[in-house]
Amino acid sequence: MKKLTSKQADLTMLIVALIWGSGFVVTKNSLDTLSAMQIMFYRFLTAGIISSVFFRKRLKGMNKRDMVSGSIMGFFLATGFVFQTVGLIYTSAANNAFLTSTSVVMVPFVYWITIRMKPKTNNIIAAFMMLIGIFLLTFDFEHFGDFSKGDFLTILGAVFFAFHIVSTGKFVENKDPIVLSTVQIVFSTAYFGVILLFDKSSMPVSMANIGGSVYLGVMSTFVCFALQTTAQKFTSASHAAIILSLESVFGSILAILFLKEGYNCIMLIGFVVIFMSVLIAEVGDKYIGIKKVV
Repeated sequence: MKKLTSKQADLTMLIVALIWGSGFVVTKNSLDTLSAMQIMFYRFLTAGIISSVFFRKRLKGMNKRDMVSGSIMGFFLATGFVFQTVGLIYTSAANNAFLTSTSVVMVPFVYWITIRMKPKTNNIIAAFMMLIGIFLLTFDFEHFGDFSKGDFLTILGAVFFAFHIVSTGKFVENKDPIVLSTVQIVFSTAYFGVILLFDKSSMPVSMANIGGSVYLGVMSTFVCFALQTTAQKFTSASHAAIILSLESVFGSILAILFLKEGYNCIMLIGFVVIFMSVLIAEVGDKYIGIKKVV
């Protein structure tokens, strides 16, 4: 496998964040005709089939360690999606988006606790700046404030997303990222399939209403997780979390363009703060005059 430079890895994850951002628009439209669990199941089923066929030669070398590592990644990923989606039922979209984004702050500390490697100071500063920026971007004066069951569930989802990023960074160090990506997708498909058996909000499925799930399966899952898993082999988990958090920025921009959602000055300030946080993550400690942790 060709080795990526850190800049190429960052650009790859930026593309992932852009595609994930488009997923907000597609998912919102799909929720009119399918339940959230149906969308996730068919999304991962599509990606699992394509991954298994497209990477079948590389999967022949899969061993037990690959299956265990990929399943752990899939567990964190799928569980994060479940808590995030169920949480959205009991809280506002603004709260859900903001609280999910807290994973970017959690990652450096989860990385520190689990792998015993201290994050760089610039990554910690960038993570908190990213959190402030996303807060400004998604802040809802009318609904934001009361801490509900949905908020709690959303935070749990963010914890699992943070562990997913950290586990991905750890497992891809000496394994084939494509194999791990495929295993996590297949595991997640089975995970959502079990949950779907108990989903009372399921709707009739047809070729007309499954198009959005197919797009999410091909682009937001098959393509994105293959790219993310590969790119994380050449950068840190903390850095990856900051770049991938731009998903919410792209999602907001695309929602304004395609869903005709409004924007205001506070949102524009949020965009600027987020942009600055990415710059801080990119330039490193030596360019901003702060002492490194490692």
